[in-house]
This record gives sequence, structure tokens and C-alpha cells, in this order.
Amino acid sequence: MKPENKRIVVVTGSSRGIGAATAIKAAELGYEVCINFVKNESAALNVAERIRSHHGKCIVVKADMSKEKEVIRLFEEVDKKLGTVTALVNNVGVVREKARLSEMTGDRISDILTANVLSCLLCSREAVRRMGISFGGNGGNIVNVSSAASRLGASGEYIDYAASKGAMDTLTIGLSKEVASDGIRVNSVRPGYIFTDIHANSGDPERVEKLAKSLPMQRGGDSREVADAILWLLSEEASYVTGSFIDLAGGR
Repeated sequence: MKPENKRIVVVTGSSRGIGAATAIKAAELGYEVCINFVKNESAALNVAERIRSHHGKCIVVKADMSKEKEVIRLFEEVDKKLGTVTALVNNVGVVREKARLSEMTGDRISDILTANVLSCLLCSREAVRRMGISFGGNGGNIVNVSSAASRLGASGEYIDYAASKGAMDTLTIGLSKEVASDGIRVNSVRPGYIFTDIHANSGDPERVEKLAKSLPMQRGGDSREVADAILWLLSEEASYVTGSFIDLAGGR
């Protein structure tokens, strides 16, 4: 059994953006980190190098979190190389180019829901099987990276993405109640208007700059600000917090 003070976190989709910032911040706070990527190996290795340059411990695992066998393989690698996971950050999220629902194909919608929702369910399942007291674990934490889009709807842009994040919000509420007695806390952050590459994937790389002045805080957010909120939810300072949401969208 792992030492009580050993903290091991899996951060899905952690080669860039919020995931990378979270992995680096976690390592700075003493976590051993599993960095996950699907395509951009060089970016994932760069995150690992940053962690190791400060004497942090990490592994890099290529795996598609929307595929059950690959999710299982990733967690088995963590078991073998780091130990039993104590924290999971469900950060994987994809978006497609702006479109109205009437213009979306079934394949697009299916891809979004599979990548954003199925990945979260599968990873949470594997984490619960390891962390839950009823499974012989010592408890732990799950933080889901949702989006302000789940509250705002993203009409005329990507309501398929917003719907997928709404499903993640429901999972946060339901799972938090299901596993509370198993020593597992489940919470969520809902970022919005953050400077990351995801906006380029929607066909609008300058989106944050264009909308910044319309926000109450009149600026976009930084990935590190989201990472700080995630790590607080994972910490003992949030020991009585579960089924809760932190909105990080500049006041919107």
C-alpha cells in the first residue's frame, strides 16, 4: 500500500493549456504526475522536462481517453510506475469550428460527446476503483474541467460542446454523492475566456482578445489561474467541499 503522504495525480489532456499548467503546478506542490496526450508528443515531453528540471517525478502516457482499453492501460501504467492514483483531473476536451446545430453532422456531435463525456466517465470509473475505501483505497479527489459554456449554452457557436460540458456538470453532482462515503471528493471548475489553443480549434484563435472588454473583469484568463483553482480543490484546504463548482470566466 502506498504511503499516506504520497500523492499521485493523473491529468488527462495535459500536453498543453490548462492541462499542462495543472500538471506543472501539481508537481510544484509535490504530486507525482501522469502526463497524458494523444497527438502532440513533443508538447507532452516539454511539460515532463519542465517538471523534471525542478526535480519533480512524472511519466508520459500516450492514450486516447475516449477508448476504454486505452484508459485502462493508462491507469495500469500509473499503478506500475508511480503507484495508486490519489487524484484525477478530467481535463480532456475538444471543440469543433463554430456552427449552428442545423449545420452539424451526426459524426461531429458523436465525436464531441465521446471525447468530452465518455472520457470523463471512463477515467472517473478507473479512479474510483482505485481510490474508493470500499475497493481497498484510501480515498482521493476528482476535479472535472467543465466550461462556462455549460451555463451559457454557446448558441450559434458550439452547443454540442456546451451540451457535453453540461453532462460533465451532471456527472460531478451525481458522482460526488455516490462516492462521498468512499472517501472521494468530486468537484469541478468551469473556465471561460481563457487564453488556450482550444479557440483556434473552433476557428476563432483571437476569440478571447475580441471578447475581453465585454467581460466584467475586462480581460481574458490565464491557464495558471485555472490550475490554481484545480489544485485548491484537490488540497486539504477544500476537505469539506464536494459536488461544487468554481466559475472562472471573468465575471460572466
